[in-house]
Amino acid sequence: METNLCVAGFGGQGVMTLGKFLADATCNSTDKDVTFFPSYGAEQRGGTANCFVVISDEAIGAPLGDVMDDLIVMNGPSLKKFIGTLKSGGTPVIHNSIRNSSSIVSDDIGRDDVKLVKAPVTELALEMGNAKVLNVIMLGVYVGYTEVIDPAIVWQTIEHKLSSKPKLLPLNKQAFEKGLELGRAQKQ
Repeated sequence: METNLCVAGFGGQGVMTLGKFLADATCNSTDKDVTFFPSYGAEQRGGTANCFVVISDEAIGAPLGDVMDDLIVMNGPSLKKFIGTLKSGGTPVIHNSIRNSSSIVSDDIGRDDVKLVKAPVTELALEMGNAKVLNVIMLGVYVGYTEVIDPAIVWQTIEHKLSSKPKLLPLNKQAFEKGLELGRAQKQ
């Protein structure tokens, strides 16, 4: 089995960190093969950013494909750019908002052949007191919905990566668990 994931958004939304956490967790704690391929726009913060993560039971021949199984989309321009690569029956996990904003993905993604998962991660992160955890919430949503990897393994990786900043661990743990809860709820 192979899962091709594209994570896309603006620079500064933690797109690369989200993809790297998932890739590292899978690579370091499972027997699956993984590739992580980042792509930055002209500017890191505020410019476009996306990455591709491929998780496979077999050797991965090429890190990029024209067809994605899943998308994590953090803004409208990224949806427009990548929605055409999502296979029929695939899963777009979108950053939607209770408030209407041009930087957030609208509920109308223009496709009815996919399994849409919505996550108001900015509002949830702000409720937790720190907008910087929106990517960890989104990672939790994706893992909770797809079960692509055991959540405990992903958390161990996050914990390890943030070990030099122990004050960040409780908030990130809460953010990841909130995301898992949201993802699992939409699966039912």
